[in-house]
Amino acid sequence: MNKRKTVYVVSDSVGETAELTVKAVAAQFNGGYVEIQHNSYVQKIEDIEDIITSSKESDSIIAYTIVIPFLKKYLDQRVREEGIIAVDLINPLMEAFIQKFKGDPKCEPGLMRKLDANYFRRVKAIEFAVKNDDGRDPKGLTRADIVLIGISRTSKTPLSIYLAHKGLNVANIPLVPEVAPPDELFEIRRSICVGLVITPDKLNEIRRERLKSLGLTSQANYANLDRILEELDYAEKIMKRLCCPIIDVSNKAVEETADLILALLKKRGVGVDE
Repeated sequence: MNKRKTVYVVSDSVGETAELTVKAVAAQFNGGYVEIQHNSYVQKIEDIEDIITSSKESDSIIAYTIVIPFLKKYLDQRVREEGIIAVDLINPLMEAFIQKFKGDPKCEPGLMRKLDANYFRRVKAIEFAVKNDDGRDPKGLTRADIVLIGISRTSKTPLSIYLAHKGLNVANIPLVPEVAPPDELFEIRRSICVGLVITPDKLNEIRRERLKSLGLTSQANYANLDRILEELDYAEKIMKRLCCPIIDVSNKAVEETADLILALLKKRGVGVDE
């Protein structure tokens, strides 16, 4: 693909499912070449007609998650008439459910976004992660499901937020040689602590890029290799003192590291939303 293409994402709800699917497919063809046009909360025939017109003019693909029967039927009919490529991302799986599980779908848009107990638990977990980010509230450690510790730029914050979306209360503590960890860190259950480490070269690269983004010189002590080795050595001593498991985050995506943490939690019996 060498020319930017357009995909119309159409849904009778928000359209998150369709968007994520399109992005996943586009990544296989260099996602930068695909422009996504969102069409959420489509509820009327007129909405469908507008999308058909725009899609035909731009020679685009339509990817849709529509569960309202008359809208789906109308869209399927119109794309056949106009010769537009349209992909139904949800109904084939619904049909498989019907055949295998002998049930009838509600055909009601937006059911995934209904406010339920799990939703509110995730919201509270995200609020907890923000409040307890970077050691802001040491007292919060006693209420955490998991505590992440590590030196700067070891993905503590993004991991905390990612795990919070699983409904976990996550706090993180930065380890800095000149600043003693809070006493609370040594008073909580050691089984909920996870240490994060990274190779010196990878951390040096990350910190140099961070300084560059801030308009600062890469020669600053923050990215000095000797300083990095000092910080890693200090962090290792703290982690050994806590007897906590250690995960090397070098070249790992946040999701990959989170999966390792979730596996540890599962062994310890900590509840996690799947």
